[in-house]
Amino acid sequence: MKLKDLKSVQRVKPDQTELKEKLVHINRVAKVVKGGRRFSFNAIVVVGDGKGSIGVGLGKANEVNDAISKGVDDAKKNVVHVAVRKGTVPHSVIGKFGAAKVLLKPATPGTGVIAGGGVRAVLESAGVQDVLTKSMGSSNPHNVVKATMRALLNLSDARMVSEKRGMRPRDLFDDEPAEKQAPDSTQEPGQV
Repeated sequence: MKLKDLKSVQRVKPDQTELKEKLVHINRVAKVVKGGRRFSFNAIVVVGDGKGSIGVGLGKANEVNDAISKGVDDAKKNVVHVAVRKGTVPHSVIGKFGAAKVLLKPATPGTGVIAGGGVRAVLESAGVQDVLTKSMGSSNPHNVVKATMRALLNLSDARMVSEKRGMRPRDLFDDEPAEKQAPDSTQEPGQV
């Protein structure tokens, strides 16, 4: 997945962290030529450190091992950091890619990763331990993995939101901002 179109993505250099590889799907493609069929393979690979850094890659080759190694190289070029808070996602989010939609919801500790296929591989590589997911629309592994990545990249935690608003993180959760004073108690309710 090329991340050029996504803004405000915190990229991570692959040599900074210890990345673990996970193979999501291998697909065999047949090309019909004069003498028969010629087979090639493509592999979707996810790499992650389990601490919020994750990358997705696609490799294509005539041999399975070559396709996997190309996928790993591609994934390491696209490693980004995502917001993971206390082993779960900070808030509910929907990611879309093509016809695939993936819903991610935070869960209490001990729930586990309730996900299947490509969504599970991406979330486990990112270090999410408790999450509820629902995959809607297309079940194509390519699009499901990319939709999950989009959902994770659209997550924001309190620190990111406070920086965007130019506030301190604790000011986000105050009931009354420091600038505004409480209404004067000597006035009657109808007067301003």
